[in-house]
Amino acid sequence: MGMRFHIDIVSAESSMYSGQADLLLVPTMMGEIGILARHAPLISELKPGLVRIILDNKEKYVVFISSGFIEIQPHIVTILAEKVIRSEEFVAAAADAARYIEKEHVTKSDLAFTKRSINSELELQIALYRTLEEVKNSKSGQRSWPQDNEMQE
Repeated sequence: MGMRFHIDIVSAESSMYSGQADLLLVPTMMGEIGILARHAPLISELKPGLVRIILDNKEKYVVFISSGFIEIQPHIVTILAEKVIRSEEFVAAAADAARYIEKEHVTKSDLAFTKRSINSELELQIALYRTLEEVKNSKSGQRSWPQDNEMQE
């Protein structure tokens, strides 16, 4: 049994976990990190993923976080999460998603349509951006479109 440290996992809704651990695994924006007692102080942004609390060489507690921040001190770690789903709630969340899809009659063609819509919007935004960059970088200042008074002539 190694040295232990204290962990607090807090969401906007409630305190989700407060207890001891030998090892904590968290998904940060730079990759997953493992935290042991006496870890160097650190503050980092968390990305969506699983937080695993290990005690006595066993996964004691697993939660999914949507995003948040972690503050690491030598003997205490605090996780501030936007949304937390406990491991025992994973199955219920999956069942809720399945019921929603069934209720709304979401089909593969609907999902394909949504994907096409997103791709179309993305292509439009890229085109607008490129156009604005081209106009901004134009040394002559000429426009490729007529002004309102030129259209009337």
